[in-house]
Amino acid sequence: MSDPAGLAVPAPPARFNFARHLFELNAGRAAQIAFIDDAGRLSYGELEHRARRCAAALLGSGLRREERVLLALHDCSDFPVAFLGALYAGVVPVAVNTLLSADDYAYMLAHCRAQAVLTSAPLMPVMQAAITAGGREVRALVVSRGSDLPAGALAFDDWIAAQPPLAAAADTAADEIAFWLYSSGSTGRPKGTAHTHANPYWTAELYGRRTLGLRADDLCFSAAKLFFAYGLGNSLSFPLSVGATVLLMAERPTPAAIFRRWLEHRPTVFFGAPTGYAGLLAAPELPARDAVALRLCSSAGEALPREIGERFAAHFGIDVIDGIGSTEMLHIFLSNRPGDVRYGSSGKPVAGYDIELRDEAGQPVTAAGHIGELCIRGPSSALMYWQDRVRSDATFQGAWTRSGDKYEIDADGYYIYSGRSDDMLKVSGQYVSPFEVEATLVQHPAVLEAALIGVIDPNGLTRPKAYVVLKERGQASAALATELQQFVKARLAPHKYPREVEFLDELPKTATGKIQRFRLRERARQA
Repeated sequence: MSDPAGLAVPAPPARFNFARHLFELNAGRAAQIAFIDDAGRLSYGELEHRARRCAAALLGSGLRREERVLLALHDCSDFPVAFLGALYAGVVPVAVNTLLSADDYAYMLAHCRAQAVLTSAPLMPVMQAAITAGGREVRALVVSRGSDLPAGALAFDDWIAAQPPLAAAADTAADEIAFWLYSSGSTGRPKGTAHTHANPYWTAELYGRRTLGLRADDLCFSAAKLFFAYGLGNSLSFPLSVGATVLLMAERPTPAAIFRRWLEHRPTVFFGAPTGYAGLLAAPELPARDAVALRLCSSAGEALPREIGERFAAHFGIDVIDGIGSTEMLHIFLSNRPGDVRYGSSGKPVAGYDIELRDEAGQPVTAAGHIGELCIRGPSSALMYWQDRVRSDATFQGAWTRSGDKYEIDADGYYIYSGRSDDMLKVSGQYVSPFEVEATLVQHPAVLEAALIGVIDPNGLTRPKAYVVLKERGQASAALATELQQFVKARLAPHKYPREVEFLDELPKTATGKIQRFRLRERARQA
């Protein structure tokens, strides 16, 4: 696509390497700070130097072009060094959630056939368990910012220091696979979503630069981590495309941690999710308007409730730019924008993307107020789900990508979120499969059956609620409910645990034995 929607946006050349592109854009900014993390600062010149050393280290460890390297790294400057180093070498980084179980990592290692693993020191025990469980051998196990490393593991700094910077970037194509991100589906294992070198170029140009208007003098700070598609744009491709500085935070994005950085570092742009904004507004230590330097805030991951957006804008005097994106499209394609915000909506299509609502027969829904499935056409779409033709065909249909989200358009052309097409829940901006949580709950010795639904809290955000049938009904208690929550937390990623547990004598089912979740949703609404 040479010029999406007539925007006069130059397309990348046919031979294009995104890491080289960023380094060339910032060739005159060698002394300017690119990243600030918990350990210090990294200039643009140092970023390129270390990334090119990382590229050489990957090749020196025996990795070949197009082979995969698993990145399970907390947010620090080693992440962009590793990510861009892999792109520069023509090796494919697979960025994964740092909150997963050993079983999840074992699956991903086998699925992507990673030849090396780059991970943070606190994740070493679970990563070693994953490697052992999968029976895999990797050519390099490299640890960021750790000491007392286990046998066979290499320190990241030592590993890259042993190699001179790679002289030239791999001669990759714009449409060549550059990196993977894993996207969860409604059933089954996560999907390896393959993106090209051109895809982050387009999201940076169409959304970061032309929609948000990011500038070289901005300090960008994202609560969403780099392993998310949203965070990868916020903290890497967007700011580096305009020469801005990025503030990274390894710890969980609690209100206290965010406020501390707002006050100490004074970022000008903040990226968060609706759950996070609700938590910030509820925190007693919420800073005053004149204590922060924010000029722009962004929200994605789930629909931003009108009340949260309006309260934040009233307190800080700046709007929250809410939009919707996806792992499949890499970043936001439907958004409000500075100077044109309608809270309670996801805004209008980002220039360069076409949006259609379609009914169950696949026909366009054009009348205002009628609900259809959101479908997107644009230059940042992923190529496929790796080794998954069935789900690829269901999602990537010609030039169009099905989102699985239901929307309607109001009389003024703003898109209003209406829910998911299936039973998937989106919690804190991340998908939760009811089946996965239910399957975990029934592993508890006291549980006979379980069903998970999403309930809307007073802030308009989705919270998982579990309905549980016990083997012995007399065991029901508040203590057991807490025990079940902890049971799920110990086995799945933390955001997946049910925030409420209610005990029932039986679950509502169809004549064929299928759980009627709509009846449970009705019960929750009436409670």
